[in-house]
Amino acid sequence: MLFNSIQFAVFLPIVFALYWIIPYKFRWILLLAASYWFYMSWKPEYVVLILTTTIISYTSALLMENKPKKIKKYILTASAVICLGILFFFKYFNFFAEFLCGIIGIFTRKPDPIVLNLILPVGISFYTFQTLSYVIDVYKGTSQAERHLGKYAAFISFFPQLVAGPIERTNNLLPQIKAHHVFDYDKATYGLKIMAWGFFKKIAVADVLSLYTGQVFGTPEKYRGFSLVLAALMFTLQIYCDFSGYSDIAVGTAKLFGIDLMTNFKSPYFSQSIHDFWNRWHISLSTWFRDYVYIPLGGNRCSKFRHAFNLIVTFLVSGLWHGANYTFIIWGGIHGLGQTLENILISKENRESIGYVKWLRIFGVFTFSTIAWIFFASSSLNDALYIITHLFDGVSDFAGYLKSGFDDLNFKNQLLLVSITVLGFFDYYSLKKDVISVISSKKKNIRWAAYVLLVLWTLFNIQTTESDESMAFIYFQF
Repeated sequence: MLFNSIQFAVFLPIVFALYWIIPYKFRWILLLAASYWFYMSWKPEYVVLILTTTIISYTSALLMENKPKKIKKYILTASAVICLGILFFFKYFNFFAEFLCGIIGIFTRKPDPIVLNLILPVGISFYTFQTLSYVIDVYKGTSQAERHLGKYAAFISFFPQLVAGPIERTNNLLPQIKAHHVFDYDKATYGLKIMAWGFFKKIAVADVLSLYTGQVFGTPEKYRGFSLVLAALMFTLQIYCDFSGYSDIAVGTAKLFGIDLMTNFKSPYFSQSIHDFWNRWHISLSTWFRDYVYIPLGGNRCSKFRHAFNLIVTFLVSGLWHGANYTFIIWGGIHGLGQTLENILISKENRESIGYVKWLRIFGVFTFSTIAWIFFASSSLNDALYIITHLFDGVSDFAGYLKSGFDDLNFKNQLLLVSITVLGFFDYYSLKKDVISVISSKKKNIRWAAYVLLVLWTLFNIQTTESDESMAFIYFQF
């Protein structure tokens, strides 16, 4: 079930109404049932996977109670192996089978890899990491084992953030699942406004951009020069609006139930450093890797060489988390190497500037991330290398270079430029102010004009010819 679907438009009001009508003690049952229904609407039989990881992590945490550290470590290891094993089987088996056959082929005749015809379970990377963080936190003693299986299952499967995050932590979401919420009109209406902004980003920006990026990254060999530059820039905006749009809808939906999810994006394309970019982009995942990979490796409390190693390894693993493809690993490696070089060349005190230097740094980080996104968006390493090596074909005739790019993409969508401009102003002012709250504080006629215009503009940009697959959020595949 997609957020941007008729099914969800029917599903959400029903769950919302029932949640506030039924007694408090039964609400966790409703959330659990609604979440499993939400997940099973995609592929019912795969619900057994989330159920399995839930039971394994729940049982593991209980078994750890009052056990010696050595025993707890064995239990943690077993839980991680089983949960990550399920993830590996469905997401990485074919990739590693091909990789191993390639290694064998260096020394002898390359065998044919075993290929499994599996559909990647939607959201498996997200809920697996959420269960892992829970078990690790219980092992470390920063969280208590939850004894109520049903409420714990509702925490793992909470439908707004189930399939694409934010990846929530135990101490934030689980107590809220168990809490007795009283309906808060202001919080609910604020949630609706966040949702509206998320739908704008997804429908009026990301889905429109996908019409152009899909054709270029699908068959890059048909394009050269500025059309490839345009496609790279468009994908940079598309993936941001697609993923942050999902996060906004998830955060807003949760507020309808009195629950606060963590903020997942903070205007990342206005970052002045790569380090700052990762403090603003997919925050729930970047902090997850910081706490459970980077810091256990040694973090920055070590030699400069070891620090660089820790950073690069963390980003390589982060890239692999996104998908079983060398392109994702290289994308992660680019960011790891970039941040390592940044640490060497720029001191922490000099990573932020004012005036024109500030904008030069923002431009530099944006350009860096755009180049890295080329690998992320490409279906193969060859495609990515083709795009990068043909970005400036024909640039000697600069006017013709620009014109051919727009002509090749048949780009004549001025409305898209308006949407992107609105997005830019919103994100820039969000650096210092809560724009939604500012608009909400205006006079009634002004704020309602803004709300109505946003909704109408979003509806006007709906791509009526798109299939369910093309309407899906990009991060569903991870």
